[in-house]
This record gives sequence, C-alpha cells and structure tokens, in this order.
Amino acid sequence: MAHGQACQQQQLKKERRKRKNNKNQSEEEPETSKKISMMGSEEKKKSKNKDKKKKRDEADDGDELRAETDEGEYEEEEEERAENGGEDEEKIEKIKKKKEKVNSGIGIMSDHSFFGLPVSELTKDAIKDTGFTNMTQIQAKSIPPLLEGKDVLGAARTGSGKTLAFLVPSVELLHQTRFTPRNGVGVVIICPTRELAIQTHAVAKDLLKNHSQTLGLVIGGAGRRGEAERLAKGVNLLVATPGRLRDHLQNTKGFVFKNLKCLVIDEADRILEANFEEEMRQILKILPKERQTALFSATQTKKVEDLARLSLSKPIYIDVDEGRRKVTNEGLQQGYCVIPSAKRLILLYSFLKRNMSKKVMVFFSSCNSVKFHSELLRYIQIDCFDIHGKQKQAKRTTTFFDFCKAEKGILLCTDVAARGLDIPSVDWIVQYDPPDDPKEYIHRVGRTARGEGAKGNALLFLIPEELQFLGYLKSEKVPVKEYEFDTKKLANVQSHLERLVTNNYYLNKSAKEAYRAYILSYNSHSMKDVFNVHQLDLQAVATSFCFSCPPKVDIKLDSNASKFRKKSRKIEGRFNESHPYGKRGGDDSRQFVRY
Repeated sequence: MAHGQACQQQQLKKERRKRKNNKNQSEEEPETSKKISMMGSEEKKKSKNKDKKKKRDEADDGDELRAETDEGEYEEEEEERAENGGEDEEKIEKIKKKKEKVNSGIGIMSDHSFFGLPVSELTKDAIKDTGFTNMTQIQAKSIPPLLEGKDVLGAARTGSGKTLAFLVPSVELLHQTRFTPRNGVGVVIICPTRELAIQTHAVAKDLLKNHSQTLGLVIGGAGRRGEAERLAKGVNLLVATPGRLRDHLQNTKGFVFKNLKCLVIDEADRILEANFEEEMRQILKILPKERQTALFSATQTKKVEDLARLSLSKPIYIDVDEGRRKVTNEGLQQGYCVIPSAKRLILLYSFLKRNMSKKVMVFFSSCNSVKFHSELLRYIQIDCFDIHGKQKQAKRTTTFFDFCKAEKGILLCTDVAARGLDIPSVDWIVQYDPPDDPKEYIHRVGRTARGEGAKGNALLFLIPEELQFLGYLKSEKVPVKEYEFDTKKLANVQSHLERLVTNNYYLNKSAKEAYRAYILSYNSHSMKDVFNVHQLDLQAVATSFCFSCPPKVDIKLDSNASKFRKKSRKIEGRFNESHPYGKRGGDDSRQFVRY
C-alpha cells in the first residue's frame, strides 16, 4: 500500500512539472476531502465515506470544478504538443487565444492605476488616503467613459468594486462644474437597501473630503423632517433609497433638482426584485431628461433591460464577467449538507459553537426567524448580532457597523444584508433557509471572498425534499460540493432547548411566531417544484423550533401563494374610500392599522 502511494506521488510530481500553470490550477482545485468547518477546521476527519466521496468526485464528469481544471490541463497539453511537434505558428497562436478567452475575467484587478486618470489632485489625494492604487476591471472600464459624460450599463459580480466605479466620476463631475449648495443636487445615487445606501454614503464622504461640495443621505426609516431641511439648504451629491427619494421629489419644498447632471442606479436588479418598479418610473419621470445616467447590476434580467431602455441614452455596455465559468467569487469554497428538518437546529448550533473565533453570517427566510434564533442563542451563551427588516433604522445601522468592525462574530440576518454590502473578512456564509432563487444565492455568498485573492466559505442547508434546488444552481454556473458530517457528533442539546422554550414565555411566543413565519415563507416560494409546503413534515419542522409537537398557530395557506412572494411590497386591494381603515373584503379577516 505504502509503495503504491509512493509511486502515485512520483507520477503526480512528473505531471506537475509538465504543466506551466500548476500553481494556479492547484489553487482552483477543490479540496474534496474538506469537511464542514463546524465539524472542526481544527479537527481531521478520517472515514471511509470521505474516501468514497473523493473517488466519486474524481469520476463525476458533470462536476464543474473538475471540468474547469481538466479542460485547462487539456489546453496546456495541446499547446505543448503543438510547440514540440513543430506545428505552424498560426495554430499555436489560436490555442493561446483560446486559453486567454477561458481565463479572461478570473481576477478582478487591472493594471491601470487611479493616478493615471484625468481627475483633479483633490480627488487623487482622497483616493490615495483610502489606500487604493490600482483599479479593478469594472473601474478601469467604467470610469473613463463616465468621465467623458457617456451613459454606461455595467455588469459585474458582487465585490468587484462597482461603488468607486461610479463615485469617482460623480465627485469629479461636481468639482468640474463647480457645484455649490444653491445649485441643488447634481448627482443622485439610488441604492436598493438602507444599509447599502449608508455604506455608499460613507465612501462618498471619504472621496469628497477635499472638495467643497455637499453630501446627503435620504433613506426610509430615518427622520424625514431633518432630511427635508438638509435638502432645502442644498445637497450636491445625494445617496437615496427609491421610496424616500420619490417622496422628497414629490413633496419636499425647496428641494432643487432641476440642475441634475448625473443619475446612478446601483444594484438595479435588486431594486426591481424588491418591487420598486413604480417608484423608479415616477422618479425617472420627475427628474430632468437631459442628464448622464449610469446603471450597474450584478445580474442582467428582463426588468433590468426594460429599465435601461427607459433611463439610458446610447449607453456603453461593460461586462467584465463575460466568459467566466463561475458567477461566484474565485476564492469561494461552496458546499451543501443534506439534513433532516428535525436536526437542522442542532447542526447550526454545533457549527456556530465550533466557529466562535470566525466571522460568520447566517441567512434566514423571515424577520421572526432571525429574532427567535438570536434570542435563543443568547440564552445559551452564543453571542450574536442580528439584522432584519422589522428593526428600527438606528438599530440596524449600529448593528451593521459593529459587525463590520468586529474581527470575529456571528450575524443572523434576512436578505436585507444579502446585496452590495462590503463587510470585511467574512469567513463563512451559512444559508440556514434556502434562498428564493439561485440569483439570491449568488448575492448571499457574495458577502465573502470579496476582492483579489480573498478566501471564503459557504454552506447551504437543504432538507432531502429540497435537493432539486442543486440543479438550478448548476444551471447558473454555481459549483457546490456535498459536505459530509457525522450525526453522532452533533451536540446533544435538543431536549435542553425544548425545555428552555417550554418554560420561557417570551421565548415560547417568539418560537411560535418564527415557526409560523417559516411555513408562510415556505408557502410563498416561487419555485414550487422544489419548495412544496405540502411536503413538509410539520412534526420535524416543529422540532427545529424547539417544540416536541407542532404548536397551534393560525396559518392559512394560499393555493396561489406564488403571486404573493415574500419580497413583495405590493398590497392587492389597498385602502378604499369607503373603508380606509377597515377590512380588505368579506373573505379576509385581516385589519389595516395605522401606527
């Protein structure tokens, strides 16, 4: 056995010497023997199942990670044969060009420096103070045409540096046109979420520190009166969320926007997914038509194309990810585990307990689930942060920045934290509840392995009934590996947690609300062929919320629930003139309440 292994090692060494890009290949090859870190990045797992899986992975022709490295090896060997065999230069050049096309867009950095841009010294000094020197690909391709006043439609994956790609030209535009507060707003930047708007505002503040132009932020949940007063005084660069921006455009006296020079729409796909279509149409109708527009999106959808047609004029299309094999970040190791519903909670507990020294984000499908699990974990001495849509904006903002500054920690969140946010050094993305679609998966895992050379890990929890979701991930070029675990080594805490929830009134109430929200969220999934609420084992689901039997909760499942997706902000029926605070209809018992 030892002799055979030695021979294999010698053979491997010979093959490695023949390959020119062996170093890059070794970085891209997955660690098939890797276990989920919860079972211990510090612990070594040795089992027969691991060896079997390794062999199965090597034989799997459909495995995208293997396909990626195998095709690269084939092309290198083909090039070597052509050179050694005296083939004509045209064939060799053709092979090299094929390799260049395959590898294009793998790294996000370019060879272009910020300091070679035709911008003012004030802007260059601000960029220098941020620590940036070279531009990313999206920055190198977007900033020059934006500086020339052209419209841009940019497509780039999350973490590729889109924020600076539009902020640098925006700041320079205001400087060159000598905007003052009395001129009103010159640049408007629209972001899909409050957190992303806050982060964009912070970056803009750094870039504007040497300039005299003013900066403002208007977002839902913040004090509207204070925003209106600042807008009336004069804000030159405005960062906003769609709903609050529309409100100010329509209702705030003294808000000067007739001199608008540039409109930037960031994360356009997310804006439209959140059903801000009507707000965007009204905003575009109100704002001056003679302006420059930049639209950035991580994914290109039919709705994004429609918005581009409405807002852009002869745009330059920039796609730095064209030809990429994977749509997720290069340094990201992705896996999934198949776990029965009844074991989900103790697997999560065991994972978090063994990764207390790491920075972990855990995604849930509802605000109530985040609330319950954060309360439960704190009761059992696992400190964690939590962000969800039902929190007050001040709380969300404080939590977000606290987690950003932390070297380690656990953040429980909904998809409000899935897009655009740049949170430093996240080690693990855990999707405890699967996303509504593969694109949302991509944006969730985009919170880690951000930037050139960065590493990160992602883990997706699936119950056996949800395995079909993997096919959708594969169709979106998302490579995932199955991570194995030993159920015998999971923490034996289920009975303790059930007693805790039974005996604590507030925790029990929170658990019931989370249980109900989970089922309603499941029922609202758009992918009914994968997430079928009628196939759920409610006893097992109840166990995952620390109940020995399903609790009595008011759940009315709608056979047409796919029309009322969990992300939807639209309310069918709305208020009517005769009953402004009353019922929706005779068959609907829900009441409208004004707070």
